[in-house]
Amino acid sequence: MEEKKEFEQEQEAEEITAEPEETAEEPAAEASDTGETASDAGNEKKGFFKKKEKKDKKDEQIAELTDKVKRQLAEFENFRNRTEKEKSQMYAIGAKDVIEKILPVVDNFERGIKSIPEEEKESPVANGMEMIYKQLMTVLTDLGVTPIEAVGQEFDPGLHNAVMHVEDEELGQNVVSEEFQRGYKYKDAVLRHSMVKVAN
Repeated sequence: MEEKKEFEQEQEAEEITAEPEETAEEPAAEASDTGETASDAGNEKKGFFKKKEKKDKKDEQIAELTDKVKRQLAEFENFRNRTEKEKSQMYAIGAKDVIEKILPVVDNFERGIKSIPEEEKESPVANGMEMIYKQLMTVLTDLGVTPIEAVGQEFDPGLHNAVMHVEDEELGQNVVSEEFQRGYKYKDAVLRHSMVKVAN
């Protein structure tokens, strides 16, 4: 009986001594848990205030090359537009030069047709001249050449060249009374001014 009592007393003593150890371990565990979270928070703060990393050299080279390509494409587009504009201007200049040389031929046709006597206007030669003249004027019209209106119009120094002046009560002031040589325009440009007589 005494041995049993001693055995039970020893077990109770062990249980009493074991309980403080368990309670002592719990704060340590809690401390370790709080220690981990604190360190994590510190790392997060460090990451938040960390400086941005520099761009990679390859990315910088790609951006630089992309910018160069864009600039070259823009320059090429400007060059192409400028070239097209110069081509159209050169064509207009060349066309004007050729048409100016043809205008005296048109003048001679008009003079020749006017000089044909009335009895010969139905002759084959007169009809041939008339047909050639009409064909020539059709070609010029298709190219953009138009005659300048003169007789009965108000004198315009941008279109007319006054070589004579006359007083005529039947006409208004500064009105073209007669045309000596017809003027022509190529599109919006004056090829040749009309040579006219101005009244009043």
